Amino acid sequence: MSLRNGRSYLAIPGPSVTPDRVLRAMHQPAPNIYSGSLVDLTASLIPDLKTVARTNGHVAIYIANGHGAWEAALANVAAPGEKVLVLATGRFGHGWAEMAERMGIHAEILEFGLDTPVDPAKVETRLKQPDAAGFKAVMVTHVDTSTSILNDVAAVRAALDAAGYEGLLMADCIASLGCDRFEMDAWGVDVMVAACQKGLMTPPGVSFVFFNEKAAEVRRAMPLVSIYWDWTNRGNPEEFYQYFAGTAPTHHLFGLREALNMIVHEEGLDAVFNRHTRIAEAVWTAMEVWGDGGPMTLNVEDRKDRSHAVTAARLTGPNGTALRDWTEQNMGVTLGIGLGMAHSGDPAWHRHFRIVHMGHVNGQMIFGVLGSIEAGLTALDIPHGEGALGAAAKVLAAS
Repeated sequence: MSLRNGRSYLAIPGPSVTPDRVLRAMHQPAPNIYSGSLVDLTASLIPDLKTVARTNGHVAIYIANGHGAWEAALANVAAPGEKVLVLATGRFGHGWAEMAERMGIHAEILEFGLDTPVDPAKVETRLKQPDAAGFKAVMVTHVDTSTSILNDVAAVRAALDAAGYEGLLMADCIASLGCDRFEMDAWGVDVMVAACQKGLMTPPGVSFVFFNEKAAEVRRAMPLVSIYWDWTNRGNPEEFYQYFAGTAPTHHLFGLREALNMIVHEEGLDAVFNRHTRIAEAVWTAMEVWGDGGPMTLNVEDRKDRSHAVTAARLTGPNGTALRDWTEQNMGVTLGIGLGMAHSGDPAWHRHFRIVHMGHVNGQMIFGVLGSIEAGLTALDIPHGEGALGAAAKVLAAS
């Protein structure tokens, strides 16, 4: 007998759950892409995207996933032969560095491991060395979804200032935008990349590069930027087609408009952050109780260093894979793989799993995930502490 018949739940760190009303907004005929309502709709997205990013700067929209945003950001500020400093706390920090290397940009990696955040003191020390002036940018992931580490971007900015570093600070907020509090202007971030399929609750296919005037000056000094990745016209279009360097991603724009209505104009961004915080605390509480009587451990020990969008954890032996398989096959809940913690041929791969709690998620949805996990732990005879769901319920009840 299977209990999975019915609506399944995708608890992986992107694409996140898409609200029904976003899907309905996308379910309409293609519009005129030269004039009319689509032009007005697109213009309405810009101030709301800036609100979510907490910036008065510019935003360029790309028909691409997060990797496309990585490349776009780099293409506008660094040329082949130049160098950047990458602060790595997981697979996606390394991925952005690999992107730079493939573009002919030398990426020096300052490694902080897979379970601890960036140490600003080490960043300051590195940037005080004589050759540090050659870095065009310092790049950091706000949240690395592979490890669920939340980095203190404001503290990184302070370290750059203390070192007298004059280059750019670039932040990857693909996993965190709209989930973990982020303040682009207040924290001194010059370039930020994001995508639509996580906290912004829209199916994958659109990404964003936010940039300030300091970054725009760097772009103007670049010898060459490809016409597609160039953010100049996208960020300040004179004609509608320049937003997208061609045909607009029409139906993604319909969906994104509805998602931003929900985030900015209905719930409100502070309330969105508070909801993510409380739900994350309920998840952590349940997992800590399970771990108190068994082998489950969270990847990040200190709560202040954990993302409010995703939680990475581990079990002993092959139990991570066994739990993921059981919840998907028997309960219709798909948990995230331990991406970046090991490769698929490594036995360590089978220890890890991740729970997403980003975007369109509420108390009853996350309790469905937690209850499914507890059922899996029980069915598979994996030792675990008792009372996890009750402890999580108390967290949400206190709200």
